[in-house]
Amino acid sequence: MALSIAATRLLSLDEYGVAIVGDVPSGLPPLALPAFDAGLWIDLAGPALLISIIGFVESVSVAQTLAAKKRQRIEPDQELIGLGAANIASACSTGYPVTGGFARSVVNFDAGAETPAAGAFTAIGIGVATLLLTPLLFFLPKATLSATIIVAVLSLVDLSILKKTWTYSKADFTAVSITILATLGFGVEVGVSAGVAVSILLLLLRTSRPHMAVIGLVDGTEHFRNILRHRVRTSPHVFSIRVDESLYFANARFLEDRIYGEVAARDELCHVVIMCSAVNEIDASALESLEAVNERLDAAGVKLHLSEIKGPVMDRLQKTDFLLHLTGEVFLSQYQAAMTLDPDLAGRPESTPPQA
Repeated sequence: MALSIAATRLLSLDEYGVAIVGDVPSGLPPLALPAFDAGLWIDLAGPALLISIIGFVESVSVAQTLAAKKRQRIEPDQELIGLGAANIASACSTGYPVTGGFARSVVNFDAGAETPAAGAFTAIGIGVATLLLTPLLFFLPKATLSATIIVAVLSLVDLSILKKTWTYSKADFTAVSITILATLGFGVEVGVSAGVAVSILLLLLRTSRPHMAVIGLVDGTEHFRNILRHRVRTSPHVFSIRVDESLYFANARFLEDRIYGEVAARDELCHVVIMCSAVNEIDASALESLEAVNERLDAAGVKLHLSEIKGPVMDRLQKTDFLLHLTGEVFLSQYQAAMTLDPDLAGRPESTPPQA
Protein backbone atom coordinates (compact mmCIF):
# COMPACT_ATOMS: atom_id res chain seq x y z
CA MET A 1 0.00 0.00 0.00
CA ALA A 2 2.82 2.40 0.87
CA LEU A 3 4.60 1.68 -2.41
CA SER A 4 1.44 2.13 -4.47
CA ILE A 5 0.69 5.44 -2.73
CA ALA A 6 4.23 6.65 -3.38
CA ALA A 7 4.15 5.52 -7.02
CA THR A 8 0.80 7.19 -7.63
CA ARG A 9 2.03 10.43 -6.08
CA LEU A 10 5.41 10.56 -7.81
CA LEU A 11 4.22 9.44 -11.23
CA SER A 12 0.89 11.30 -11.06
CA LEU A 13 -0.94 8.13 -12.00
CA ASP A 14 -4.26 9.66 -11.06
CA GLU A 15 -3.90 11.96 -14.06
CA TYR A 16 -3.71 8.88 -16.30
CA GLY A 17 -7.03 7.46 -15.12
CA VAL A 18 -5.97 5.46 -12.05
CA ALA A 19 -8.84 5.68 -9.57
CA ILE A 20 -7.70 6.81 -6.14
CA VAL A 21 -9.40 7.03 -2.76
CA GLY A 22 -9.25 10.82 -2.63
CA ASP A 23 -10.19 12.94 0.38
CA VAL A 24 -10.90 10.97 3.54
CA PRO A 25 -12.46 13.02 6.38
CA SER A 26 -10.28 13.19 9.47
CA GLY A 27 -11.30 13.35 13.10
CA LEU A 28 -13.49 11.22 15.32
CA PRO A 29 -17.28 11.08 14.78
CA PRO A 30 -19.36 13.17 17.16
CA LEU A 31 -21.48 11.58 19.86
CA ALA A 32 -25.17 12.10 19.18
CA LEU A 33 -28.44 10.29 19.73
CA PRO A 34 -30.19 8.89 16.65
CA ALA A 35 -33.27 10.66 15.31
CA PHE A 36 -36.45 9.55 17.07
CA ASP A 37 -38.75 10.09 14.10
CA ALA A 38 -41.64 7.61 13.90
CA GLY A 39 -41.97 8.04 10.12
CA LEU A 40 -38.26 7.44 9.61
CA TRP A 41 -38.38 4.35 11.83
CA ILE A 42 -41.27 2.94 9.77
CA ASP A 43 -39.39 3.61 6.53
CA LEU A 44 -36.27 1.90 7.86
CA ALA A 45 -37.99 -1.06 9.54
CA GLY A 46 -37.69 -3.39 6.53
CA PRO A 47 -34.09 -2.55 5.60
CA ALA A 48 -33.08 -2.61 9.27
CA LEU A 49 -34.49 -6.10 9.72
CA LEU A 50 -32.66 -7.34 6.63
CA ILE A 51 -29.40 -5.67 7.68
CA SER A 52 -29.61 -7.19 11.16
CA ILE A 53 -30.18 -10.70 9.77
CA ILE A 54 -27.39 -10.38 7.21
CA GLY A 55 -25.05 -8.93 9.82
CA PHE A 56 -25.70 -11.71 12.28
CA VAL A 57 -25.36 -14.43 9.64
CA GLU A 58 -22.12 -12.91 8.38
CA SER A 59 -20.68 -12.54 11.87
CA VAL A 60 -21.52 -16.07 12.95
CA SER A 61 -20.28 -17.49 9.65
CA VAL A 62 -16.84 -15.89 9.85
CA ALA A 63 -16.62 -16.65 13.57
CA GLN A 64 -17.36 -20.34 13.00
CA THR A 65 -14.91 -20.50 10.10
CA LEU A 66 -12.07 -18.97 12.09
CA ALA A 67 -12.92 -20.93 15.24
CA ALA A 68 -12.78 -24.18 13.27
CA LYS A 69 -9.21 -23.41 12.20
CA LYS A 70 -8.20 -23.52 15.88
CA ARG A 71 -10.62 -26.27 16.91
CA GLN A 72 -12.65 -23.87 19.00
CA ARG A 73 -16.37 -23.25 19.25
CA ILE A 74 -18.44 -20.11 19.49
CA GLU A 75 -21.59 -19.14 21.35
CA PRO A 76 -24.02 -17.58 18.83
CA ASP A 77 -26.05 -16.04 21.67
CA GLN A 78 -22.98 -14.20 22.95
CA GLU A 79 -22.17 -13.10 19.41
CA LEU A 80 -25.68 -11.66 19.14
CA ILE A 81 -25.33 -9.80 22.45
CA GLY A 82 -21.97 -8.39 21.38
CA LEU A 83 -23.36 -7.25 18.03
CA GLY A 84 -26.34 -5.63 19.73
CA ALA A 85 -24.13 -3.69 22.15
CA ALA A 86 -21.81 -2.61 19.34
CA ASN A 87 -24.72 -1.39 17.22
CA ILE A 88 -26.19 0.59 20.11
CA ALA A 89 -22.80 2.28 20.58
CA SER A 90 -22.53 2.88 16.83
CA ALA A 91 -26.00 4.45 16.73
CA CYS A 92 -24.89 6.94 19.37
CA SER A 93 -21.77 7.94 17.43
CA THR A 94 -23.26 8.40 13.94
CA GLY A 95 -21.68 5.14 12.80
CA TYR A 96 -22.63 2.43 10.34
CA PRO A 97 -24.39 -0.79 11.39
CA VAL A 98 -21.77 -3.02 13.02
CA THR A 99 -21.01 -6.60 12.07
CA GLY A 100 -18.12 -9.03 12.09
CA GLY A 101 -16.73 -8.43 8.62
CA PHE A 102 -15.01 -11.18 6.64
CA ALA A 103 -12.07 -9.11 5.43
CA ARG A 104 -11.26 -7.40 8.73
CA SER A 105 -11.68 -10.58 10.74
CA VAL A 106 -9.42 -12.60 8.45
CA VAL A 107 -6.74 -9.90 8.46
CA ASN A 108 -6.88 -9.84 12.24
CA PHE A 109 -6.70 -13.64 12.39
CA ASP A 110 -3.80 -13.87 9.95
CA ALA A 111 -1.93 -11.26 11.97
CA GLY A 112 -1.97 -13.64 14.93
CA ALA A 113 -4.77 -12.22 17.07
CA GLU A 114 -5.58 -14.53 19.99
CA THR A 115 -7.63 -12.51 22.50
CA PRO A 116 -10.23 -9.69 22.54
CA ALA A 117 -7.33 -7.31 23.23
CA ALA A 118 -6.66 -7.40 19.50
CA GLY A 119 -9.95 -5.57 18.97
CA ALA A 120 -8.91 -2.88 21.44
CA PHE A 121 -5.57 -2.35 19.71
CA THR A 122 -7.34 -2.26 16.35
CA ALA A 123 -9.69 0.42 17.65
CA ILE A 124 -6.75 2.47 18.94
CA GLY A 125 -4.98 2.09 15.61
CA ILE A 126 -8.04 3.16 13.67
CA GLY A 127 -8.49 6.14 15.99
CA VAL A 128 -4.91 7.29 15.45
CA ALA A 129 -5.22 6.75 11.70
CA THR A 130 -8.47 8.72 11.61
CA LEU A 131 -6.88 11.64 13.41
CA LEU A 132 -3.46 11.73 11.75
CA LEU A 133 -3.09 9.50 8.71
CA THR A 134 -6.11 10.15 6.50
CA PRO A 135 -4.26 12.73 4.33
CA LEU A 136 -1.74 10.02 3.40
CA LEU A 137 -4.54 7.88 1.93
CA PHE A 138 -5.45 10.46 -0.69
CA PHE A 139 -3.31 8.82 -3.39
CA LEU A 140 -4.12 5.23 -2.45
CA PRO A 141 -5.30 3.44 -5.64
CA LYS A 142 -8.68 1.80 -5.26
CA ALA A 143 -7.25 -1.26 -7.02
CA THR A 144 -4.72 -1.68 -4.20
CA LEU A 145 -7.43 -1.27 -1.60
CA SER A 146 -9.55 -3.88 -3.39
CA ALA A 147 -6.58 -6.25 -3.64
CA THR A 148 -5.99 -6.19 0.11
CA ILE A 149 -9.60 -7.19 0.73
CA ILE A 150 -9.56 -9.90 -1.95
CA VAL A 151 -6.33 -11.43 -0.61
CA ALA A 152 -7.69 -11.38 2.94
CA VAL A 153 -10.98 -13.05 2.06
CA LEU A 154 -9.51 -15.47 -0.48
CA SER A 155 -8.60 -17.96 2.25
CA LEU A 156 -12.31 -18.32 3.07
CA VAL A 157 -13.31 -19.24 -0.47
CA ASP A 158 -13.93 -22.96 -0.78
CA LEU A 159 -15.21 -23.93 -4.22
CA SER A 160 -14.89 -27.64 -3.41
CA ILE A 161 -18.30 -27.37 -1.72
CA LEU A 162 -19.88 -27.22 -5.19
CA LYS A 163 -18.47 -30.62 -6.11
CA LYS A 164 -19.37 -32.09 -2.73
CA THR A 165 -22.96 -30.87 -2.79
CA TRP A 166 -23.44 -31.94 -6.43
CA THR A 167 -22.36 -35.45 -5.51
CA TYR A 168 -24.28 -35.61 -2.23
CA SER A 169 -27.49 -33.67 -2.92
CA LYS A 170 -28.67 -31.94 -6.08
CA ALA A 171 -31.13 -29.88 -4.02
CA ASP A 172 -28.35 -28.54 -1.78
CA PHE A 173 -26.25 -27.83 -4.88
CA THR A 174 -29.13 -25.77 -6.27
CA ALA A 175 -29.39 -23.70 -3.08
CA VAL A 176 -25.63 -23.13 -2.90
CA SER A 177 -25.38 -22.20 -6.60
CA ILE A 178 -28.26 -19.74 -6.46
CA THR A 179 -26.79 -18.13 -3.33
CA ILE A 180 -23.37 -17.73 -4.94
CA LEU A 181 -24.70 -16.39 -8.25
CA ALA A 182 -27.13 -13.99 -6.57
CA THR A 183 -24.38 -12.71 -4.25
CA LEU A 184 -21.95 -12.13 -7.11
CA GLY A 185 -24.59 -10.55 -9.32
CA PHE A 186 -26.70 -8.51 -6.91
CA GLY A 187 -24.88 -8.28 -3.58
CA VAL A 188 -24.72 -10.03 -0.22
CA GLU A 189 -28.22 -9.05 0.92
CA VAL A 190 -29.92 -10.41 -2.21
CA GLY A 191 -27.67 -13.49 -2.23
CA VAL A 192 -28.36 -14.51 1.35
CA SER A 193 -32.08 -13.75 1.00
CA ALA A 194 -32.23 -15.84 -2.17
CA GLY A 195 -30.40 -18.68 -0.45
CA VAL A 196 -32.80 -18.65 2.49
CA ALA A 197 -35.85 -18.51 0.21
CA VAL A 198 -34.61 -21.37 -1.98
CA SER A 199 -33.76 -23.47 1.07
CA ILE A 200 -37.26 -22.99 2.47
CA LEU A 201 -38.86 -23.92 -0.86
CA LEU A 202 -36.67 -27.02 -1.18
CA LEU A 203 -37.53 -28.02 2.39
CA LEU A 204 -41.25 -27.72 1.68
CA LEU A 205 -40.84 -29.65 -1.57
CA ARG A 206 -38.85 -32.43 0.08
CA THR A 207 -41.09 -32.81 3.11
CA SER A 208 -44.30 -32.57 1.07
CA ARG A 209 -43.46 -35.95 -0.50
CA PRO A 210 -41.68 -37.74 2.36
CA HIS A 211 -40.04 -41.11 2.06
CA MET A 212 -42.49 -43.85 3.02
CA ALA A 213 -41.36 -47.46 3.13
CA VAL A 214 -43.53 -50.56 3.07
CA ILE A 215 -41.85 -52.72 5.70
CA GLY A 216 -41.60 -56.37 6.65
CA LEU A 217 -40.04 -58.55 9.34
CA VAL A 218 -36.37 -59.46 8.90
CA ASP A 219 -36.00 -63.20 9.50
CA GLY A 220 -34.64 -64.13 12.92
CA THR A 221 -35.01 -60.61 14.33
CA GLU A 222 -37.61 -58.19 15.62
CA HIS A 223 -36.58 -55.55 13.09
CA PHE A 224 -38.74 -54.25 10.25
CA ARG A 225 -37.10 -53.00 7.08
CA ASN A 226 -38.01 -51.74 3.60
CA ILE A 227 -39.26 -54.58 1.41
CA LEU A 228 -37.41 -53.01 -1.53
CA ARG A 229 -34.05 -53.30 0.19
CA HIS A 230 -34.18 -56.47 2.32
CA ARG A 231 -35.46 -60.04 2.34
CA VAL A 232 -38.38 -59.77 4.75
CA ARG A 233 -41.59 -61.52 5.72
CA THR A 234 -44.90 -59.79 5.04
CA SER A 235 -48.53 -60.64 5.68
CA PRO A 236 -51.40 -60.44 3.17
CA HIS A 237 -53.66 -59.36 6.04
CA VAL A 238 -51.45 -56.65 7.56
CA PHE A 239 -50.01 -53.68 5.65
CA SER A 240 -47.20 -51.91 7.50
CA ILE A 241 -45.77 -48.59 6.35
CA ARG A 242 -43.04 -46.48 7.92
CA VAL A 243 -43.26 -42.69 7.53
CA ASP A 244 -39.82 -41.07 7.61
CA GLU A 245 -40.94 -37.51 8.21
CA SER A 246 -43.04 -35.45 10.59
CA LEU A 247 -46.63 -35.12 9.43
CA TYR A 248 -47.91 -31.62 8.69
CA PHE A 249 -50.16 -29.76 6.27
CA ALA A 250 -47.81 -30.09 3.28
CA ASN A 251 -47.60 -33.90 3.30
CA ALA A 252 -50.84 -34.97 4.98
CA ARG A 253 -52.66 -35.50 1.67
CA PHE A 254 -49.69 -37.43 0.28
CA LEU A 255 -49.97 -39.90 3.18
CA GLU A 256 -53.70 -40.31 2.56
CA ASP A 257 -53.24 -41.04 -1.13
CA ARG A 258 -50.45 -43.53 -0.46
CA ILE A 259 -52.48 -45.51 2.08
CA TYR A 260 -55.64 -45.51 -0.06
CA GLY A 261 -53.69 -46.72 -3.07
CA GLU A 262 -52.00 -49.54 -1.15
CA VAL A 263 -55.26 -50.65 0.46
CA ALA A 264 -57.07 -50.71 -2.89
CA ALA A 265 -54.43 -53.08 -4.27
CA ARG A 266 -54.83 -55.66 -1.45
CA ASP A 267 -58.10 -57.61 -1.35
CA GLU A 268 -57.25 -59.67 1.77
CA LEU A 269 -56.15 -56.70 3.85
CA CYS A 270 -57.62 -56.34 7.34
CA HIS A 271 -55.14 -54.06 9.13
CA VAL A 272 -53.01 -51.00 8.33
CA VAL A 273 -50.14 -50.16 10.70
CA ILE A 274 -48.37 -46.80 10.47
CA MET A 275 -44.91 -47.04 12.06
CA CYS A 276 -44.20 -43.61 13.55
CA SER A 277 -40.63 -44.03 14.80
CA ALA A 278 -39.44 -41.12 12.61
CA VAL A 279 -42.46 -38.87 13.21
CA ASN A 280 -41.50 -36.04 15.56
CA GLU A 281 -44.67 -34.01 15.19
CA ILE A 282 -48.23 -34.26 13.89
CA ASP A 283 -49.88 -30.92 13.26
CA ALA A 284 -53.62 -30.19 13.16
CA SER A 285 -53.92 -30.70 9.40
CA ALA A 286 -52.17 -34.06 9.56
CA LEU A 287 -54.38 -35.08 12.48
CA GLU A 288 -57.45 -34.35 10.37
CA SER A 289 -55.99 -36.51 7.61
CA LEU A 290 -55.42 -39.38 10.05
CA GLU A 291 -59.01 -39.05 11.21
CA ALA A 292 -60.20 -39.18 7.60
CA VAL A 293 -58.04 -42.25 6.92
CA ASN A 294 -59.39 -43.92 10.03
CA GLU A 295 -63.01 -43.31 8.97
CA ARG A 296 -62.49 -44.36 5.36
CA LEU A 297 -60.64 -47.56 6.29
CA ASP A 298 -63.32 -48.37 8.83
CA ALA A 299 -65.94 -48.08 6.09
CA ALA A 300 -63.89 -50.56 4.04
CA GLY A 301 -63.62 -53.02 6.95
CA VAL A 302 -59.94 -52.26 7.63
CA LYS A 303 -58.60 -51.20 11.01
CA LEU A 304 -55.96 -48.49 11.44
CA HIS A 305 -53.14 -49.00 13.97
CA LEU A 306 -50.16 -46.92 15.07
CA SER A 307 -46.84 -48.13 16.43
CA GLU A 308 -43.70 -46.67 18.03
CA ILE A 309 -45.19 -43.23 18.64
CA LYS A 310 -42.79 -40.88 20.40
CA GLY A 311 -43.74 -39.52 23.81
CA PRO A 312 -44.26 -35.84 22.87
CA VAL A 313 -46.40 -36.87 19.88
CA MET A 314 -48.49 -39.18 22.05
CA ASP A 315 -48.94 -36.43 24.63
CA ARG A 316 -50.53 -34.21 22.00
CA LEU A 317 -52.70 -36.99 20.58
CA GLN A 318 -54.02 -37.75 24.05
CA LYS A 319 -55.33 -34.20 24.25
CA THR A 320 -57.70 -34.98 21.37
CA ASP A 321 -60.42 -37.59 20.85
CA PHE A 322 -58.56 -39.22 17.94
CA LEU A 323 -57.37 -42.17 20.02
CA LEU A 324 -60.91 -42.74 21.26
CA HIS A 325 -62.19 -43.10 17.69
CA LEU A 326 -59.20 -45.07 16.43
CA THR A 327 -60.49 -48.38 15.11
CA GLY A 328 -57.25 -50.19 15.92
CA GLU A 329 -54.62 -50.01 18.66
CA VAL A 330 -51.46 -48.11 19.52
CA PHE A 331 -48.53 -50.54 19.86
CA LEU A 332 -45.29 -49.95 21.69
CA SER A 333 -43.27 -51.59 18.90
CA GLN A 334 -43.81 -52.63 15.31
CA TYR A 335 -42.91 -56.22 16.23
CA GLN A 336 -45.63 -56.28 18.87
CA ALA A 337 -48.13 -54.98 16.33
CA ALA A 338 -47.18 -57.61 13.75
CA MET A 339 -47.28 -60.53 16.20
CA THR A 340 -50.62 -59.39 17.61
CA LEU A 341 -52.30 -58.87 14.24
CA ASP A 342 -50.76 -61.89 12.46
CA PRO A 343 -49.12 -64.45 14.79
CA ASP A 344 -48.22 -66.60 11.76
CA LEU A 345 -46.01 -63.91 10.23
CA ALA A 346 -42.75 -65.59 11.29
CA GLY A 347 -43.68 -68.70 9.30
CA ARG A 348 -44.54 -66.94 6.05
CA PRO A 349 -42.13 -67.05 3.07
CA GLU A 350 -39.62 -64.27 2.61
CA SER A 351 -39.97 -61.74 -0.16
CA THR A 352 -37.02 -61.02 -2.44
CA PRO A 353 -36.20 -57.34 -2.97
CA PRO A 354 -36.01 -56.21 -6.59
CA GLN A 355 -32.52 -56.01 -8.07
CA ALA A 356 -31.08 -52.60 -8.80
